[in-house]
Amino acid sequence: MSSSGSRPVVNGGISYWYADDGFPAVREPLDGDAAADVVIVGGGYTGLWTAYYLKKAAPFLRITVLEQKFCGYGASGRNGGWLYNGIAGRDRYAKLHGQEAAVRLQQAMNDTVDEVVRAAAEEGIEADIHKGGVLEVATTPAQLARLREFHAHEVSYGEKDRVLYGARETAERIRVAGAVGSTWTPHGARLHPVKLVKGLAAVVEGLGVTIHESTPVTEIRPKHAVTPYGTVRAPYVLRCTEGFTAALKGQKRTWLPMNSSMVVTEPLTDEQWASVGWDGREALGDMAHAYMYAQRTADGRIALGGRGVPYRFGSRTDNDGRTQAETVEALREILVRFFPPLAGVGIEHAWSGVLGVPRDWCATVTLDRSTGLGWAGGYVGSGVATTNLAARTLRDLVQLDSGQAAATELTELPWVGHKVRKWEPEPFRWLGVHGMYATYRAADERERLTHSTGSSRLARVADRVAGRH
Repeated sequence: MSSSGSRPVVNGGISYWYADDGFPAVREPLDGDAAADVVIVGGGYTGLWTAYYLKKAAPFLRITVLEQKFCGYGASGRNGGWLYNGIAGRDRYAKLHGQEAAVRLQQAMNDTVDEVVRAAAEEGIEADIHKGGVLEVATTPAQLARLREFHAHEVSYGEKDRVLYGARETAERIRVAGAVGSTWTPHGARLHPVKLVKGLAAVVEGLGVTIHESTPVTEIRPKHAVTPYGTVRAPYVLRCTEGFTAALKGQKRTWLPMNSSMVVTEPLTDEQWASVGWDGREALGDMAHAYMYAQRTADGRIALGGRGVPYRFGSRTDNDGRTQAETVEALREILVRFFPPLAGVGIEHAWSGVLGVPRDWCATVTLDRSTGLGWAGGYVGSGVATTNLAARTLRDLVQLDSGQAAATELTELPWVGHKVRKWEPEPFRWLGVHGMYATYRAADERERLTHSTGSSRLARVADRVAGRH
């Protein structure tokens, strides 16, 4: 596969982030039965942040992390590097628990962006973090109407520092072709996902946490994490497996592993950057139903993502991030539609990964005090920051349950203990997800062609299928 006459696209290989920063040194697998105070299943952001905050709060705890491949193999090493304040399910939590509770959840997410920046700096983790905020643009009349509604909605959750821009002001920040408006929040940053996860794993290990890689957990039950190499017993077993949860015994329909794909360009020249702008290095998104997300990387590239093929039958997950050619081309088309002067820029790397989607699209964090089983996830693509809030909340829940500390503001947030029904069995799951995204893409195309000021009715149909409303 090649792109725009340039050298062939590297396809898969986990992600560009690993191609750029290198693969981590291999840690030893579990070598027999073991005991711990807390066992964490999953060595991504959620698991590592949880180990970090627990060990910091209670250095005497024996904490073991079990990872099926290597730390950061999943979404933590493949994401778009958007550290931002979005959280899946906030509107539903407002309906269930009241606006004030949802505002507290949003404020916690705003603070979480700064907490990740602070912790990385304190621990000497150099992850190319640049806090330029998040800019979301509208390129059609229907998108502009949604943008204004979205902006007002965010302000209603206490985000008073959010700014709404018109076409001229948007162009002064970034020259997206046809942009008619945008909304910007300061609560966001771009980062290098792999530098963060590798740095965090090293810090956690340095604190005395045991990390076993190449150790797949096949079953979680109270006080037990079962692997082919032995069982780790602990009073607390915390499931931090996100998009890979379906592989665990009994968890096939808990969270759907939604596929997301990315491409990264070759480095842009100074002249090409001048044609684009983007001097603020904001994380960039849009108001399409099948939305895109992008960042200007520290090494002068554009990394851009979208849904691609959204779901594999039977909740299967890929091995190395290989991406279909039509998905790579679709993402390239988005890049050129946004930035026509970059039509000749080559795509150097493409990859995919999965993210966890609950049936009601609500992120959750839970500790069952009767069993000692805990879990966090269902971030629906907003996990780079949400994992940190989830981890601090799991820390507080474990400390509360074990009598080490009292309840905190975090343990009282409305996403704690939220329950959701399972996804439908196959083939209904596959048909529903593929039908939903086909409908969203059709809605976007119709809005582009008709210049309607209202959202396509097709999108409302897809929303109902998704269970988002």
